Amino acid sequence: MAERIECVVIGAGVVGLAVARALGRSGREVLVLEAGESIGAGISARSSEVIHAGIYYPAGSAKARLCVEGRRLLYDYCRARGIAHRRCGKLIVAAEPGELPRLQALQSAGRGNGVTDLRWIEADEARAMEPALRCVAALESPSSGILDSRALMVALRGDLERLGGSVACRSPLLEGRPIEGGLLLQAGEAAAPDALIARLVINCAGLEAQAAARRLGTPPGRIPPLRYAKGSYFQLQARCPFTRLIYPLPERGGLGVHLTLDLAGRARFGPDVEWVDRVDFAVDPARAAHFYPAIRRYWPQLPDAALQPAYAGVRPKLAGPQAPLADFAIQGPEQHGIARLVNLYGIESPGLTAALAIAETVAALAQAVV
Repeated sequence: MAERIECVVIGAGVVGLAVARALGRSGREVLVLEAGESIGAGISARSSEVIHAGIYYPAGSAKARLCVEGRRLLYDYCRARGIAHRRCGKLIVAAEPGELPRLQALQSAGRGNGVTDLRWIEADEARAMEPALRCVAALESPSSGILDSRALMVALRGDLERLGGSVACRSPLLEGRPIEGGLLLQAGEAAAPDALIARLVINCAGLEAQAAARRLGTPPGRIPPLRYAKGSYFQLQARCPFTRLIYPLPERGGLGVHLTLDLAGRARFGPDVEWVDRVDFAVDPARAAHFYPAIRRYWPQLPDAALQPAYAGVRPKLAGPQAPLADFAIQGPEQHGIARLVNLYGIESPGLTAALAIAETVAALAQAVV
């Protein structure tokens, strides 16, 4: 006999856990199915742990709206739950005079998205703030910050469990199909799967979202293409002279090789952008060769041999390297035709910052589809 449950969330990354918590807060019974050994072991474990302000995204996009709202919710949540974080601020720099128009465009875009505290600073003031920095001008983003993403996910899981929900690790979705009143799911070990009947399914499977959608019966023509953009990080082995995050101007597919800090003050650089055909988290030490010149555009004193491989992540892109930036895709039955199913695709950066706002959006959509 299949066990009946009101809501199943597929994927226990930061977005899946935030969605499950939001559904639980609305009074629903929630089970999260996670294929891995633990929560947050996929995309969520391989980010920069940056709280973004909402500067980079097209006006009116879901990324812009959910990042700005998510940032507010995230700072409030971290304070309320005692999650380690720091509003350290960020400088986005123009390294050469020819980059000034792009920096000005970023300022306008950020303001248009509701980032009200952006400030243009000239080179002298930027160097007074960060003496090791080289630039001709910069944008200061005081509301950018960093957090302990693992602690965030543990807190979200704790909230869910206090609301009566649960997380089942080592429980991959094997298959599913619509039935009257919900979806019939098979999950767990292929040799002895568990059967579940869910009134509502939310697909937050990240890199596996398209595969999960296919298993749930989503018509192939309603599933967006998936492209993998790998990003490698290198740890700084020398003393870090910076107290803020330092970002160059964004590049196609990413935000440029930037300097981020952890809560202990250690520095790392990345991610870069490498378009790949499969998920691979190995860091090629040879990629440091293009990190050095990129970093020295804004930090000329970077010592030789100061970078060591750290980790890599893979972003689930909905558009390839030559295409315009793709938005988050949150699709309900009106978009794909499967009742009681919501699919989330392309939840890459700023997904961590936007997670709580994404969760509120999905919870509101759930009210409409069930």
